[in-house]
Amino acid sequence: MAQAASIVAGQVVTLLTATDTGLGAAIRQITADTNVALEPVHLDRIVPQNTPAAIVEKHLVAKYPSVHVYVDRVQNLLVEKFRTFSGKVRTIAEVRVSHDRIELLEEHLRLYVDGITQVLDANRGCWPQGMFYAGQYEVRYEPVQQGGRNFLQVGKVIFEVELSS
Repeated sequence: MAQAASIVAGQVVTLLTATDTGLGAAIRQITADTNVALEPVHLDRIVPQNTPAAIVEKHLVAKYPSVHVYVDRVQNLLVEKFRTFSGKVRTIAEVRVSHDRIELLEEHLRLYVDGITQVLDANRGCWPQGMFYAGQYEVRYEPVQQGGRNFLQVGKVIFEVELSS
């Protein structure tokens, strides 16, 4: 089951880092549509890792905006009886945004989250290695906290991927 989590998280990172259809392209389009200057999310800041922001800031060099992709639940439902694994993998794409002005922080976070949902919307259907994404997701916003360049806020895009292997 641990392999299921790695396969799905890796595929989501691949989708988000795609040059023409990934998060970078979505952010460029959002910037053009809204006239809000958003900093691009560099490819090295889209990582398959579940590390709390406080630990990243304390022990590593934290750079924002960043996206952390991880799996928090794997269910082997044995939908296909003769498969080793056939079930659901709940995946989270966590966007972390920092700003020195609190009034701009939430607006920027919502636009980055919108970029992730646009990438997911464009990639509904079959994915490689027996994965299928139906298109549903949930978005959660956490409260603003101290961190980064004075203020830090996190938004989570939560979605399930069906996997059969």
